[in-house]
Amino acid sequence: MKLLRFGPLGNEKPGLLDADGAIRDLSGVVGDLSGAVLGDDSLAKLRGIDPATLPVVEGNPRIGACVGQVGKFICIGLNYADHAAESGMALPEEPVIFFKATSSIIGPDDDVEIPRTSVKSDWEVELGVVIGKHTKYVAVEDALDHVAGYCVVNDLSERDFQIHRSGQWVKGKSCDTFGPIGPWLVTRDDVPDPQNLSMYLEVNGHRYQDGSTKTMHFGVATVVSHLSQFMSLQPGDVISTGTPPGVGLGQTPETYLKPGDTMELGIEGLGIQKQNVVAG
Repeated sequence: MKLLRFGPLGNEKPGLLDADGAIRDLSGVVGDLSGAVLGDDSLAKLRGIDPATLPVVEGNPRIGACVGQVGKFICIGLNYADHAAESGMALPEEPVIFFKATSSIIGPDDDVEIPRTSVKSDWEVELGVVIGKHTKYVAVEDALDHVAGYCVVNDLSERDFQIHRSGQWVKGKSCDTFGPIGPWLVTRDDVPDPQNLSMYLEVNGHRYQDGSTKTMHFGVATVVSHLSQFMSLQPGDVISTGTPPGVGLGQTPETYLKPGDTMELGIEGLGIQKQNVVAG
């Protein structure tokens, strides 16, 4: 099942993508794709609805982030062996955890703004994991049962802020528009193996990232279990699980985003994002 949110920023409605690619309006059934709506029982009820009974959304509405009211936006760093190598960093013994501000979240096709003092704004295609129920001290073998579904995330990063300015990575990760999420939340029953998904990212038509979740250092189940040892995870929390090689920091010479650029990125079965880059 492919769920999405459509409409103006801040006034998105919940929707469902039918087999023909049409958006069906779910606002008469649920208020938003957030919180308890992402639980197993609620998703089972949505799955039981005949899409043909739902209103068709006409035209081409803006697509918003596929999850509403995100409580935590948690990221895993250096989680692909080949990306760690291009960054000149050793693979971590435990998952590297950092946060992005939820104010960075935008829709999958919204404009990305380059911060005014940025000199090294970078791209990162990542598998997003959306939590579906309260998760605390969960075992690895049970962790995926706590996942509502998966989505595409562009974990944009300002490398100068992240690496060369004092403090934590969060200041290079949390700029406004640095968290496009979507287009769809694909429920876990439609993603039989999250560790076997191809993924890519292009800038101005040039493919920089061409990888697979196969090369994750810590898989989704391990990441969810690990996080739950340190904090409870709530329905609607989003985990961005790391990026394969090909980021701008790893190019020779280093290559970064500038106003006028366009990005396209996608993950197998989870949809495609397209963003124009503008000055902030």
